[in-house]
Amino acid sequence: MSIDPAHPSAPAPIALFDSGIGGLTVLQAVRRRLPAESLLYLADTLHMPYGEKSADWIVARSLALCELLLARGAKAIVVACNTATSAAAVTLRQRFAVPIIALEPAIKPAAALTRSGVIGVLATPATAEGTRLAGLIAQHAQGHRVLVQPCPGLVEAIESNQSRALIRALLAERIAPLLDAGIDTLVLGCTHYPLVAEEIRALVGPDVVLLDTAEAVARELERRLSQERLLRVDARDSGELALHTSGDPLRLQQQLRHWMADLGDARVEESASLDLPADRSPITRSL
Repeated sequence: MSIDPAHPSAPAPIALFDSGIGGLTVLQAVRRRLPAESLLYLADTLHMPYGEKSADWIVARSLALCELLLARGAKAIVVACNTATSAAAVTLRQRFAVPIIALEPAIKPAAALTRSGVIGVLATPATAEGTRLAGLIAQHAQGHRVLVQPCPGLVEAIESNQSRALIRALLAERIAPLLDAGIDTLVLGCTHYPLVAEEIRALVGPDVVLLDTAEAVARELERRLSQERLLRVDARDSGELALHTSGDPLRLQQQLRHWMADLGDARVEESASLDLPADRSPITRSL
């Protein structure tokens, strides 16, 4: 069964979007915290990666995707992409009336946790160069040294299901300077990066704290929905989940099987019920 907001009995979904599969790490946190909510996820894989595109392009694309998701009845939108948050969150909140929940690299908690006073941040090039991350560091670093390491090519390697060995080699090159500088806390500044947390952990060792924001985003989403009286509190059944892509549905299914066992074995259906910008069929999965 797919989500059909046109049906009067269909619950209004929470929508999430990212350039690819990375935002599904946020979706999983939302499902754990809010199991009664119906979720609509859009992977804009046709235009992946966002991290190497201009800020103006990202803003325009994010606006278009939010309009698309609102047309599908979304009651709230989670920008499940650090790059899109950095470039577009302010504009999205100014444009749309529904709650817009955006990601922020975990600089504030990292500053509270560090013992060495040296914090590392792994990010896409666009996030690393953006003013939003610089502002978070200025506001929350508390005088600690924050080293931002761009990771060009890492999102593409994850999205193309490259081997763990190749991804570990890419990570090793980027993480080595941070370890040499004495980091004891590492912020994962892209939603794709938790998918390779095992490889990151193997490189940094047991004493470096890894931080991502998926659980914090789920908590903030719950708070905002409750505040706006949009939270489903009387549902007896689990919410529905629909996954959509602007790219190849079969490729997304393969990615799910490769990276996310709890989603990858589900039956995936093509559907023409959502008109995507690239005029591609979405995939829909029912719980």
